[in-house]
Amino acid sequence: MKYNLVILIFATILISYSFGDLEPPESAERDKLKQYERKSAKGLDDSSQEDETPKRTDSEEDEKFLKLIREELNLPTGGIKIVKAPDLSKDNEGKAVTESITKILESQEKWIQQFEEELDEINKKEQTNEIVEVEKTAEEIEADNLYDQALAILNKTKASNRAEGFSLLRKAAEKGHKMAKINIAWAQLLGNPLELRIETAKQTFVELADKGVSEAHMALGFMYATGIGFNVSQSKALIHYTMAAIGDNSFAQMVMGYRYWAGITLVNSCEKALDFYRKVASKVAAEVTFSGGPAIHRVRLLDEVENSGLSSGVLDNDLIDYYELLANKGDIQAQVGLGQLHYQGGRGIPLDHKKALSYFLPAANAGNAVAMGFLGKIYLEGSENIKADNDTAYKYFKKAADLGNPVGQTGLGIMYLQGKGVQKDTEKALKYFTQAADQGWVEGQLQLGLMYYGGIGIKRDFKLANKYFNLASQSGHVLAFYNLAQMHSSGVGMIRSCPTAVELFKNVAERGKWGERLMVAYQDYRSYKYDEAFMQYAFLAELGYEVAQSNAAFLLDRNEIKMFNNNRQEELVRALQYWGRASGQGYSAAQVKLGDYHYYGLGTGIVDYEAAASHYRTASEQQHNAMAMFNLAYMHEQGLGMKKDIHLAKRFYDLAAETNSDAKIPVALALLKLQVLNKFESILDKENNIFKSMGLNENIASNWDLYLITIITILLGMIIYSRRPPPETPQPSPQPQTNSENSANRDDSQNESNNDNSQQNQTNNNDGLQ
Repeated sequence: MKYNLVILIFATILISYSFGDLEPPESAERDKLKQYERKSAKGLDDSSQEDETPKRTDSEEDEKFLKLIREELNLPTGGIKIVKAPDLSKDNEGKAVTESITKILESQEKWIQQFEEELDEINKKEQTNEIVEVEKTAEEIEADNLYDQALAILNKTKASNRAEGFSLLRKAAEKGHKMAKINIAWAQLLGNPLELRIETAKQTFVELADKGVSEAHMALGFMYATGIGFNVSQSKALIHYTMAAIGDNSFAQMVMGYRYWAGITLVNSCEKALDFYRKVASKVAAEVTFSGGPAIHRVRLLDEVENSGLSSGVLDNDLIDYYELLANKGDIQAQVGLGQLHYQGGRGIPLDHKKALSYFLPAANAGNAVAMGFLGKIYLEGSENIKADNDTAYKYFKKAADLGNPVGQTGLGIMYLQGKGVQKDTEKALKYFTQAADQGWVEGQLQLGLMYYGGIGIKRDFKLANKYFNLASQSGHVLAFYNLAQMHSSGVGMIRSCPTAVELFKNVAERGKWGERLMVAYQDYRSYKYDEAFMQYAFLAELGYEVAQSNAAFLLDRNEIKMFNNNRQEELVRALQYWGRASGQGYSAAQVKLGDYHYYGLGTGIVDYEAAASHYRTASEQQHNAMAMFNLAYMHEQGLGMKKDIHLAKRFYDLAAETNSDAKIPVALALLKLQVLNKFESILDKENNIFKSMGLNENIASNWDLYLITIITILLGMIIYSRRPPPETPQPSPQPQTNSENSANRDDSQNESNNDNSQQNQTNNNDGLQ
């Protein structure tokens, strides 16, 4: 019907123009002429009425009217040619146009009517067709039950009995359950929690991909993209990724979003990346609970190794045992700290609400407001081991709020906002959220943003919503990132920004439950399971995790992976690819690594000083990396890939020392060397110098480092020699003893030996009696 309406409007306009109804006036004079014609007609009508005024002849009226027109329009004196109006009833051309349009409309209307009838028939057939459900066999029903039991065990927050869960999965897989086979194959491909068996997993994925299982397509895409199990083929990988994404696989959607965002084997498209990341982020946001879900800890292996004094964030077991000892002795701060750690998880500690409850209860009984607030959260939401109880939650929230605790205030606000256990009251909810937000509590800021964004109990204000979402995002709340992404993607309350929306949606998508594999991979690394750790990092790297990309490159760089048959060149090429992807996401150390690879020709085949200098310059200017500044200074000093410039070298050395205090000692030594070399060059530049007369100019220039090392070694030797300890003074020799003294000494020693023998015999006798 939409097309019919458009054609009808077009026909109306065409007919109107053909009859001259919509023909615009050619000039302002024509408008005035029509105005006077209306006036003249009115005058004629008035003159037809009978009154006392004398009647005028037609010629006089016409003459007066023409004179008035000439004066107004400044027309030349002369007659106006009056053209007879055309007889529209005899316009054959207009009739032909009208008839042709009418025929077109009639045929169009018949076609549309026929199309609508066909659609109605299709809809009727779909409604009348009954879906025939194929009855499952007893073996299939048993396989479904085994699979459900396995998932129930594996999805628990504290899955201590994972072996039992995978045992049930194996049984279900043996009975032909597709998803059980998929889970087993993924565990074999990634090497956790089952043994690494790539070929076995490959066969399973190929079999299930032929049956249209999206998870199998995702796995094959990963294997083709990384060249694990197959030869590398980005085209085949893209086909499998696309098939999996169409099947609503979250992993594949993240891969496609990342590839469109970074332009990897695809043309860069922000809008397409936005669509894919939005789908995954919506799933993640829908699963976020009141507790916020388990914390995802990210450890960069390169930073951990280079900064040995920097804590990786994973708590040591000895430290946990120490805090548990303090908590058992009644230390309230230790109880609250351990309770929060088990409530949120992370840092190597699994999420366990039951254990968190055991720590919060004694602290709350001692009057700690934070413990009361978290107890309210536990009882409000409930868990697999704790039943939800609104009354108990309200009690603890109220106690904590009365003590001014923001956790309790936010909890009360949520209860009043959603009407849980209390009557729904948006005014009270707004009051409590405002009190919590004023104290900087992230959940209070988030809830205030949601109220202003949706106009819940308050006038909608997108600017205030944006303000509170930004405040909550600074503390890392997932829903704050998600709502900010929605605002940036739609342009609500701000100028639309697709790149910002994609980055925010990507942040949310990477906080899904699958992000826990980062910590699993790190634990495998700490357990010296390097191949298993690499497989998990490589998988997460395909999803776009920058930490996983840098960690996979780190493992390859250190030659700790054995699955590539010790092919060093292949490992370096792979590492170069991962360093490049990590640097593209803003990791400065990866940018420096790219410069190192080009500087030494690792993975590139050739040494390229210019490319190395380009990467160092990018890391220096954009990320202010001290190592990059130091390397640039050295390249300026030696003239590698750029013009030799001692002054620029000194400038970059100074910048490196200012950027990082750890670089002060290396910079001081480099500047000392720079000054020494500068002095040598000034001496060598003179026409008459001792080195030139001896023919040593070129020798010193080419082997300056050997000379410097020799000089430093000599100086150190002189310092050590000068600080050696003074020689010891000789002791006086003992005086010779006389014969009588010698015999007396022998008698004394003989007596002592006899006494020892008698004591030993007495001891033996006592032992025999006993």
